[in-house]
Amino acid sequence: MALSSSQAFLRPSNFPLQIPTHAKAINFNPPRFPRARTRAAALEGNDQSATATPLLAQEPLLSREVEESVKVLKNAAKTRKVAAEEILSALSVLENAKLDPSGFLETLGGTESPGRTWMLIFTSGKKLKGGRYFPITAVQRFDAAGKRIENGVYFGPIGALTFEGRLSWNKRILAFVFESIRIKIGSLKPLEISLGQKDDREPSTKDPFFIWFYIDEELAVARGKSGGTAFWCRCRRVMS
Repeated sequence: MALSSSQAFLRPSNFPLQIPTHAKAINFNPPRFPRARTRAAALEGNDQSATATPLLAQEPLLSREVEESVKVLKNAAKTRKVAAEEILSALSVLENAKLDPSGFLETLGGTESPGRTWMLIFTSGKKLKGGRYFPITAVQRFDAAGKRIENGVYFGPIGALTFEGRLSWNKRILAFVFESIRIKIGSLKPLEISLGQKDDREPSTKDPFFIWFYIDEELAVARGKSGGTAFWCRCRRVMS
């Protein structure tokens, strides 16, 4: 694994948050906002009747709030200079937006193996109580077609630690079970250790899971089983 060079191009400040040139293009439908709660009619261009309720009449306001929150998080991924309080506020908006998750898995994990990779940028405490930028390079790979997940932590030329396993998806919940761990030290051959989880059982909410609130081609926001919320930016795959 060419870790010294990988870490350089994985830094969000150097990566323009664009779809990698090698990524396969897909027909992606932007998140839809439920009409009764998140002002969908203005976004989708639907006609509104004269009897529209006051809530629906305010639809453009919330859509702008979501858009501005997404901009805040993407700027934080690029610069790592956005204040934690501003990030936490943006995460709260996206958690409460109740976006349609029907396109989330395809956007997160692509349509073909080995899927797509995402760098962890920021993590918060339970119920958004405090948070910080993640201090080391951590990259998750989600493979929607193969139903696989990989979680790696990279330490430049020193080495890397990666976990790999299987995943399942239900509405907006991605549950997973790790089956093996790989340890890489310097230029030595990686050591792979089985975690004894290779059975046919589908991961469930009894296992670790993420609840996804927002996913587009550049940004993903989810809450973990422990209650903390995090966001990721799209990045190139780390090759081993």
